[in-house]
Formats: sequence, C-alpha cells, structure tokens
Amino acid sequence: MNLAAQIDHTLLRPDCTEAQIIQLCEEAAAHGFAAVCVPPCYVALAATRLENTAVGICTVIGFPLGYAASSAKFKEAEVALYDGATELDMVINISALKSGKAEAVQAEILDLADLCHVHQAVLKVIIETALLSEEEIVLACQLCVGGEADFVKTSTGFASRGASVADVELLRRSLPKTVRIKAAGGIRTREAALALVAAGADRIGSSNSLALIAETNEPTAAQA
Repeated sequence: MNLAAQIDHTLLRPDCTEAQIIQLCEEAAAHGFAAVCVPPCYVALAATRLENTAVGICTVIGFPLGYAASSAKFKEAEVALYDGATELDMVINISALKSGKAEAVQAEILDLADLCHVHQAVLKVIIETALLSEEEIVLACQLCVGGEADFVKTSTGFASRGASVADVELLRRSLPKTVRIKAAGGIRTREAALALVAAGADRIGSSNSLALIAETNEPTAAQA
C-alpha cells in the first residue's frame, strides 16, 4: 500500500526553525505525503513552498491544550486559512467536555467546520484520547459528528501518550463512515502505522514519516 499518501508529515516542536520547515516541505513533495502539518506562523511559507503540488497545508488551532476562548480559536483559524491552510487540526475544549458543557463544545466545532467548509478546507478535531474515558471518547465523537467535523484525531502528541489501536477501533465504532480518523502521537514505525490503518485510521500524523516509508520500497512522488 502507498502509506505515504496517508501521512501528515509533521513538525510542531517549539524550537523548529524556518530551514527545517522548508526541508519538511521538500520531503513532503518528494515522497507524496498527504500534507505537511506546521505551526501557524509557518503556514504562509509552507503554502508558498508547496504551491502547484498535491500536498495539503495543515496547521493546528488551540494547540496543544484546547481551552482557548472560542473567539480566539476562530480568529486563529481565519488567519491560517487566509495564509493558505487547507486543513486545520483543532484541539477540542477538553475542560468544557469534562465540565458537562457538551452543547458549547459542539457549537465551537460547528463554527470552525462552517468556516473551513466555506474555504473548501478540512477540519480535524483533536479529542486527546489520553485524557478521556471511553464514555467521554464516545461523547466527543458524537459532538464531532453533530459539529460536522471531517476528521476526528486521536492526539496532539503532547499528552502522556499518543494514538493506540484500541483508541482507533473505538473511534471507528463510534463514527459514521463519512467522518474519517487521524491517528497521531508516538507513531515511529511502519508496523505501528499499518496497525492503526488496519484498525480504521484514514490518516497518520507523524514527525517520523521518513522512517515509516523507509521500511518499504514505496516509490517517491517523482518516481511514481
């Protein structure tokens, strides 16, 4: 299988440099990754570097804790879309979810989904499975469906753990086929990535993308 086409090639470290973002973009174009996932301040740079390629431009919103004011998340999303983002990975308000404010959580998702869809962009909602019970994960999925999210994403990569096969299986059982799944956080081998895809993940987020495809003979985008 062409795993590269399902990978978001990611660099979100706080100490990343402009040169590293440029390299990330070059690697994504060369290997045919689905998207790059970069800090908001580098969206415009990534959009310029990947112009006329099929690589998506993804960034994060309300990252990594999720409890920014909804108005701040909305403005952050507007700026990212203006700068050229085609995919937004927004962290759910975990605090609000755990406080029983389900309607507010869903309303925030819907506002950002509407904004994305006006711009023909994709909204992925990060629910941070490491911090939720199974019941809360199911509820978060329901809110994402009601909020018209395009993807539910497991993790930021900044919590105590990232994606697990069990998480992805639970998400797949809890979501309609129309809502896709992105697994992220701690995915460092091709074997782990393929296990998550087999469990139901449609997209893999990894900062170790080159290692995931180095374990196979998949052609680069230039060779395909």
